[in-house]
Parts: sequence; C-alpha cells; structure tokens
Amino acid sequence: MKQASSRELFGYWAARRGTRAAPERGEIEPSAIRRALGDVFIIEFDRSCGHPFRLAGTRVCALFGHELKAKRFIDLWEAGSRATIADLLDGVADEATGLVASANGRTAEGWAQDVELVLLPLAHRGDTHARMIGALAPLSTPFWLGAACLGPLTLGNIRHLDPAQEMPTAARLIAGDKNAARRAAFTVYEGGRR
Repeated sequence: MKQASSRELFGYWAARRGTRAAPERGEIEPSAIRRALGDVFIIEFDRSCGHPFRLAGTRVCALFGHELKAKRFIDLWEAGSRATIADLLDGVADEATGLVASANGRTAEGWAQDVELVLLPLAHRGDTHARMIGALAPLSTPFWLGAACLGPLTLGNIRHLDPAQEMPTAARLIAGDKNAARRAAFTVYEGGRR
C-alpha cells in the first residue's frame, strides 16, 4: 500500500478485526481514522444493485465531481473492468480478506490520474456479505480537483492482503558507539554550545 490513508484504514480494520473474519460495521469509529476519512467509503454488498455507496468521503466525491451516496460503485469503472470488480467484491466477501489495487482514469480534459483502491469486508452479525469499507486515494494531489471530474476508472494491478504479513512492525533501534566519529561516507563532528 502506497497511500497513508490506505495504510491507516487497513491498520485500523485489522486491529478491530482481531481474530474474527471481519469487524462489525458498528465497531468502526470514524474519529479513529479521521486523517483518512476523506478517502474512505462504505458500500453495500449487493451485486444486483451494483454495490451502492452507503457513504463516501469528501475527497472521493471531489474526484468524481458529485456526491456518491446511493450511486453504484460498479459505475465508477469502465465497462471492461466492471466484471472483474464485481468478481473481486465477491472474493473479498467470500474469503473475508482485503485487497489493494491500482487504477487510473482521465478527466474530460484528458488529464490522467492514478489512484489506489483498498477494499476490506465488514460484518453484520457475523456475515461478511453485508458491507465493505474501502479507500480510494489519488497517488498525487490532482491540480484539477474541484474544477474537473474523473471519468471511468481502469483497473490495474491487484493484490490480496494478508493481515499477518501486512502489519507494520516497529523499527528496531540499535545503540551506536558514541566514540565512532566516522561511518561510511557520513562524518560526525563533535560540537555544540559550550
């Protein structure tokens, strides 16, 4: 995952999940992911209705130029990617595992934009076929945001997420030698105020 909002959402989801297949929708506290909230959305798992948005963050809506609540998630994708997206959503619900994917789209003016998609299952009374939480974050801040709208997205690379392997580990710090003044190409000069 390249985007900070994707990593923050995934870390929070994995912590709330614990040893279960997925966290319950009611356990998700928006204030806990406030830095990522603009890129976060929740969709309903309903293939017959195109997986409608239950809510969408302000940056997600700004990318497409309108409020996405009740709009079909499938409609964000170009025709050639829709079947694959529907299958991926089925896989996320069936296997109770997340995924990260790259995608890109263009504005009507021809400006290209790469985005990162993260999809994670949410449970309703233990059933993972109810809701999904995700993030759709641009890889760079679009200069046209608010003045243009992103068109249909094309799906790129896809990777399934394994919480056991994805969780960041704390960096290990090793005490240095105070007397060593020179290391490789880095020189340390003793100094300071006296």
